[in-house]
Amino acid sequence: MTTRRQSALRPGAVFGAVLALNGLLFLSAPAGAESLVDGDAEAGKAKSITCSACHGAEGVSANPLWPNLAGQGAPYIVAQLKNFKQGRRNNALMNAQAMTLSDQDMIDLAAYFASLPPAAKAVADPSLVDRAEALYRGGHNENGVPACIACHGPQGRGNAAAAYPALNGQHAAYAAKTLADYASGERRSDRQVQIMRTIAERLTQDDRQALASYLQGLK
Repeated sequence: MTTRRQSALRPGAVFGAVLALNGLLFLSAPAGAESLVDGDAEAGKAKSITCSACHGAEGVSANPLWPNLAGQGAPYIVAQLKNFKQGRRNNALMNAQAMTLSDQDMIDLAAYFASLPPAAKAVADPSLVDRAEALYRGGHNENGVPACIACHGPQGRGNAAAAYPALNGQHAAYAAKTLADYASGERRSDRQVQIMRTIAERLTQDDRQALASYLQGLK
């Protein structure tokens, strides 16, 4: 498989970096992730009126290219809002919206969306499940692709305390675009570690599409 740029991490090193980082974060994280975000969900609900235009009144987007936020880990939501505000993620609408938010606004919004029930799971493409499940649960050692399960969990619920996002039930179109943006380097919110960019660029387009479909139906 060819990629457009050389990664800073060797294939075997990606496994080590992911597992070591994941292990440290799990060891240092408190049992209750909610303690990491001391937000007011009711205040967040009142502040979410603008958000609902794209992400739905209950955090479930009607547009498959816009992410579902319901049930997402609060620390991850806060981190991404800060990324938009500080220009580490680029989206004209989100950059403008995030610029108006204070740190407390972000924390309250995150607490609200985290409190909502996740979106009902859609159906994955049956023809892609075997390929995607093998990648999600086992990775691809020869290409230096670690198993997604290492950070995002067996059911795709992520690790809220470590700010690893929940992926289960996410729109396939949005997940595929996210992986493509990491692969191209357009999205850089994994910062200096570059784990997601390194992984995504080692996946083929077919791999990314299969994984995106699988995540949409993951329960």
